[in-house]
Amino acid sequence: MEDLIKDLLVKIGEDPDREGLQRTPKRVSEAFEFLTKGYSENLESLVNNAIFKENYDEMVLVKNIDIFSMCEHHLLPFVGVCHVGYIPDGKIIGLSKIPRIVEMFSRRLQVQERLTDQIAESIDSVLKPKGIGVVINARHLCMMMRGIEKQNTVVTTSSMLGSFKKNQRTRSEFLSLINQVNTTF
Repeated sequence: MEDLIKDLLVKIGEDPDREGLQRTPKRVSEAFEFLTKGYSENLESLVNNAIFKENYDEMVLVKNIDIFSMCEHHLLPFVGVCHVGYIPDGKIIGLSKIPRIVEMFSRRLQVQERLTDQIAESIDSVLKPKGIGVVINARHLCMMMRGIEKQNTVVTTSSMLGSFKKNQRTRSEFLSLINQVNTTF
C-alpha cells in the first residue's frame, strides 16, 4: 500500500521525497489498516458467547454510539452516532458487544444504508430478539468537502426488524427514547 500512496502523491503533483511527505505513505497505510480493521473481525469471535439467559422483556437501548466509517464511493469519512434498541426473547447480549458490533461494520468501506442493516441483522442473528431497531445519524464528508458542499446536512437511516417493524407503539417508543436528551445520569 505504501507504494500506491507514493504513486498517488506523484499523480496529484507532489514530491513524495520532500521532507513533510517522506513518511506519509507509511502513515496513510497504517491509517487505512486501522480504518478498515472491520474486515479482519467476525461476529462470532466478537460476541464471544456473551449471550445470557434472562427473562427481561422490556426494551434495551444503547444510544449515541460514535461511528466513524469510510464512504465506499469516495473513500472519505462519514461520522455520526448509532442507536440500537432490542426487546429480548429470553436472552440478552453483553452491553459492550453492541458498540463492538457497530464498530466492526463501520470500520469497512460502507454506505450508511448497508451499515444500518448489517448492524440490525447481525444482532438479530445472534440474539433472536422479539425486535430490533437501529438508527444512524451521520455527516458525510463527501457531501461536505466536495460535490454539493452542504456542511449541515445530516443523513438518517433506520432498520427495524420484528416488533419494531410490525408494532407502531414499539417503534414510537424506540424513536422517542433515542430523541430524549439526558441532562443528568
